[in-house]
Amino acid sequence: MVYRKSSLKTLEELDAALREAATRHQFGVLGVHDLRQAMANKGVAFDAEVRVYEVCNPHHAKTVLLENMEVSTALPCRISIYSAGGQMEVATVLPTALMTAFSSSPAMTATASEVEQAMKAIIDETV
Repeated sequence: MVYRKSSLKTLEELDAALREAATRHQFGVLGVHDLRQAMANKGVAFDAEVRVYEVCNPHHAKTVLLENMEVSTALPCRISIYSAGGQMEVATVLPTALMTAFSSSPAMTATASEVEQAMKAIIDETV
């Protein structure tokens, strides 16, 4: 259900690599949530680095949304970079696993598989 790879790169190196890999695979980075900073802004101390990247390929998004608008609750796709056990991890929930929550058509299943291949490639190229 989760695809995860470890890396010895720094957070900043991973950030740059993820953005470049996403672009190569025709995904845009729509936003980045720095969870450690967001918690600190609310007075909650949290030591681990955690950034969540919202990524999207608009053509794939359109395909699944035309089939089932409920999928919008799971969009955009997310890739997380976080520190754990002295190294950095890069992870995502697999789109094919997410699609099991929705009634899906053959077009949705095929699109989820395509997106999953791209998300794995983005992570592989990032680490």
